[in-house]
Amino acid sequence: MTDNEIIDLVLAGERDKYRLLVERHQQMVFRTCMGYLHNRDDADDLTQEVFIQAYQSLSRFRKDSAFSTWLYRITINASLNRTRRQANFLKRGFDGLFGKQEQEISDLIADSGDNPEELMIKEEHRKWIAQALESLPENQRTAIVLSKYDELPQKEIAEIMNTTEGAVEALIQRAKANLRVKLSAGIKKR
Repeated sequence: MTDNEIIDLVLAGERDKYRLLVERHQQMVFRTCMGYLHNRDDADDLTQEVFIQAYQSLSRFRKDSAFSTWLYRITINASLNRTRRQANFLKRGFDGLFGKQEQEISDLIADSGDNPEELMIKEEHRKWIAQALESLPENQRTAIVLSKYDELPQKEIAEIMNTTEGAVEALIQRAKANLRVKLSAGIKKR
């Protein structure tokens, strides 16, 4: 069954069919939320909020784009809104650009042969990268998260961001350049 067929059933009163959309797109929404929030619990909560918001707005889905594209837009907007509200964002660990799940330092100590000093350095590096990523303009941050974290092709990112593939490529290149500058400036300070 296609997403549009499921949506038609839900809108016709078979509300329990919405779980099929949730099951189909939950990992994508969660990965995107993690790309912005960098905390599993926050990403889980926001994933639920996104699906509630999508359900409440389902009747406004016009089907001129794929449901996943529409859902990405909701997810990105919700993620950006959440990060704006989180004053303590930089206190959280960040593994998003590298595709790893967040781990607490205590978990790392138990699972790793690294000594505590090396673990503290790794945690400091993650926070440093998170700070650099968070300082990017929203459009650059969105493009780099969708590209590197969600591993989406530029064509799909362009559709999600409602822009051209060339603009997406430029945003990703500027984001990488800005990250290099910010991270190398941090190295020089040390």
